[in-house]
Formats: sequence, C-alpha cells, structure tokens
Amino acid sequence: MSEVVVVHISDLHFGGRADPPQLAVLERFIPSLEPTVIVASGDLTQRARHGEFQAAQHHLEALAAAAPLYVIPGNHDVQWWRSPFNVAGPRAKYGKWRRYFGEELSPTLELDEVIVVGMCSAHGIAFGSLTINPNDLGVRGHLPAAEVARAREIFVRTPPAKVRLAVLHHNVLPGVVSDRWGLARPRAAQAALLTLGADAVLCGHDHTEGAGQIAGRLCVSTAGTHSLRTRGGRPSAFNVLRLDGSRIQVAPYRFVRGEGTFCAGESAWFTSERRAASPL
Repeated sequence: MSEVVVVHISDLHFGGRADPPQLAVLERFIPSLEPTVIVASGDLTQRARHGEFQAAQHHLEALAAAAPLYVIPGNHDVQWWRSPFNVAGPRAKYGKWRRYFGEELSPTLELDEVIVVGMCSAHGIAFGSLTINPNDLGVRGHLPAAEVARAREIFVRTPPAKVRLAVLHHNVLPGVVSDRWGLARPRAAQAALLTLGADAVLCGHDHTEGAGQIAGRLCVSTAGTHSLRTRGGRPSAFNVLRLDGSRIQVAPYRFVRGEGTFCAGESAWFTSERRAASPL
C-alpha cells in the first residue's frame, strides 16, 4: 500500500472571525501536498448563518478539487437556540448544516486506501454536554455511546489493510495552551475511543494544533484554526498526517503571514497499534 497523506484542517469560522487572505493561501497551498484525503473537523462558520455556510461551501469546493473532502459539524455550526436540550427535536439544530453539507451529520467516506468515519460531538446546549462551568454552555461537546458503537461497527467491517480514521470536532486531549478539554466527561470518551479499532483520531475546537496519544496507544491529531482567533499569539496551523505501514507522522504547517505561505514544523511520530499487530 502506498503512503496515505491526510490534510487535516479545522475551525475556519467563516464570518466575523475569518481570515480571507490566509484562506486564499490555504486554497493554493494544499494541492502542493498531494493529499489522499482532506478532513475538515468542524466550526466552518461563526454563527451558523446562511452567508457563512455559503462562503464555507465555496471554499471547500475549491479544496475538493485537490482530493476527496470530508466534513463534520462543530459547535459553531449548530443552531442550538432552535432546540436547547432538544425540546424541539434534534433536527431543528442542524437544518442549515444539512442544507449545505448533506443529511448525514456523521458521514463515512471510503476510498481505496483509507476510510474516514465521523462521530458527531457538537450538540449545542444538551444534557450530555453539561459541566459545572456555566461558560461551557453551548461550547463543550459530548460523545454519545451510539456514535461510538456505529463507528466501531463500520471499522469492524472494514478490510484490515485500509487506514482507519475517526473524526469528531471537540478536542480529546487537553489543549497545549489552554489545558482545556473539548468534551464533557473526557476520560470516558477517551476510553470509548480506544475501543474503535481506529489508527488515528482527528479533532479540532481548541484553536491550537497538537499531536499526541490516548493512553500511549491511539494517535490524536488536533488541528488549529484558520481564523483570527488563535491562542497565545501562535500562528494559525493545520496538520498533515502521513501513514505508511504502521508508522504515523503528524506535522504541523504554520502560517507565515509575512511570506504568505505555510511552513512545516517539527513532526511527531506514532505507531498504529492495530496495524503493527496485524498482517496487512
């Protein structure tokens, strides 16, 4: 099997926080990486408005000319005020997302060498996402057991040689600057993710790029943001994953505004426990 190259972007925030000059550079730069697949892990908009969704759709259609594109919603893409705590049913929250990006909130994209399976963690103000911190309302997410079970079943049916990527919006490791989790009950979510049989988990939300592992066993890529709201004065960044056999390289690509380009940072290397243990 040839090397699988995954471009992982997140948190574009079309609307008041978007950075159009940077997004134009991103659109030109990504094809040079010759990606196998492009994954956008949510928060495409700032306020889930029609114009924001339309701008995001236009931008992502341009990226899709370089490689198959996978998208999943983030908390900013959810109209939670239409159905807090699901009082008007879950569909009311996702109407605009479905109009522009399709009926499935947790789609599956299967290619010759890779399968990408989503799990919706963005539910707005919902019982499962509540914490003791009122500032988390509408911001934190949660990972329902049904989402994990569905993703696990898809991976069980997937040929062993195919790279398996799981995607959700909220960060599953603490932010490297904020030290904040994206999910309510994060330790339980981590334990659930370890049961998937995935090679890597891709997420965003924290606006800071990172790479790490859950329990030293499961690779996690956290993409940064391409909006004007970064943490600690850090530049915007996205991640590139290169998977070859059981090896996984995760490299950040940071925006150099003065030069109008992205430059690769220091890579982190991981091993897919599943692929190392299985004859492929």
